[in-house]
Amino acid sequence: MRSTFFAALILVATAATPSTLPARTWSYPATGIIGVEEAQLDPAFWVRRLADADRVILDDAAIAAQNERMLRRDHSLYDLDKVPATLTRDRVAAWVNALSRRPNRPLFDEQGQPVSPAALDQLVDAAHLTAIPARQATRYGLVVQRADLRTFPTRLRVFSAPGDLDIDRFQESALFPGDPVVLAHESRDGQWWFVVSPRYAAWIEKRFVAEGTAAQVLGYGRRTPYRIVTGAQARTVYTPEAPAVSLVKLDMGVRVPVLADWPADRPVNGQHPYTAHVVELPVRDTDGRLAFAAALLSKREPTSDRPLSLTGRHLIEQGFKFLGERYGWGHSYDGRDCSGFVSEIYRSLGVVLPRNTGDQAASPALNRLVLTTTDGADKRRAALHSLQVGDLVFIPGHVMMVIGHLDGEPYVIHDTAGLSFIGPEGTLVRAKTNGVTVSPLTPLMFNGEQTYIERITDIQRIRP
Repeated sequence: MRSTFFAALILVATAATPSTLPARTWSYPATGIIGVEEAQLDPAFWVRRLADADRVILDDAAIAAQNERMLRRDHSLYDLDKVPATLTRDRVAAWVNALSRRPNRPLFDEQGQPVSPAALDQLVDAAHLTAIPARQATRYGLVVQRADLRTFPTRLRVFSAPGDLDIDRFQESALFPGDPVVLAHESRDGQWWFVVSPRYAAWIEKRFVAEGTAAQVLGYGRRTPYRIVTGAQARTVYTPEAPAVSLVKLDMGVRVPVLADWPADRPVNGQHPYTAHVVELPVRDTDGRLAFAAALLSKREPTSDRPLSLTGRHLIEQGFKFLGERYGWGHSYDGRDCSGFVSEIYRSLGVVLPRNTGDQAASPALNRLVLTTTDGADKRRAALHSLQVGDLVFIPGHVMMVIGHLDGEPYVIHDTAGLSFIGPEGTLVRAKTNGVTVSPLTPLMFNGEQTYIERITDIQRIRP
């Protein structure tokens, strides 16, 4: 997958002669964001600019091969099919210790008060590492509702500074209905599992997980036929008869099996099913064991019977379905962060990506270009010229997805807490976007002195 990207980059670099990135005059439209007019907030604006918007970039076979390569080569992912039938103490302790390390920096609670050393000690103790048995049979579960993944077995929210309440440092990610997990360890209070999912290992509240057999858990996501969510979010139909499957949130890329043999005239939870898909969702019984229940997923909800094809049109349109959604660090606020945003886009197209920005940027399974601090303007300019729709551009702690070029300038869509750029008065403007945002790439400032372009570390391409 690498030769085309690097060959194109070398050609562009050879053609580039100036030694510094070119300066240009940017507009400051009514949107308040440099270089972004109202028309550019419509995905059709960007799709129209593509000469081959509907060309399939990777077909089903190529995507399957890419996902197999990702699972085999990227060590941030976990192949649950290959987890041994017995877990050793060393293996489980390594999973937990990789995440639940005692913080060594100041942290503050929601009231702005310092989190005491004693409180931090209690969190470490809550992980109950001394209780890990020498050997244990591997146990499995399915997630039944969207649920947070936490650094420690606690709902305590902590922050780097008083009053900075958007980035909870104990929030890791989220899991979604139907996600399979290995139940590796239990918290001291018995209310949390440390779970290993295909893309993340962390703590989850037990009430969101139902324990089942390996066959039940690992087979659920492979069942056919199925529906996959293609909108930002879908919900099952409200039903007072079955609260466990009522208004269940299903985020972009979530896949649920369809009960194709459900009798056409048989109600589902008191409602005729002809206006909906009858799907089967995992639920917890009174003992926390896995059961399954029929639910209705309205035909007006944004779903498909297969992943959308990987085309430029779909990359753009899927990204814009989140436009304006509130930024949610680690999938908090019922939203997602920058890396969750791009991974959900690609998941709806059938492509598996690592969960976190650092792992996405470093993944050896993608077509990766590395830019170091010694790479000057010529190489960076060449990289900008070579960008294509769907390419992922990384700076420290952040990822953006390319949606096209306008007057030679690359534009991106990204989920970000804020943007900085030089305003019309020549001073640094900090826009608290706090959501999914469209912006040009080159005028963005990493800090008061460096641009985003100067801080690009990696570009990842999901193409042949």
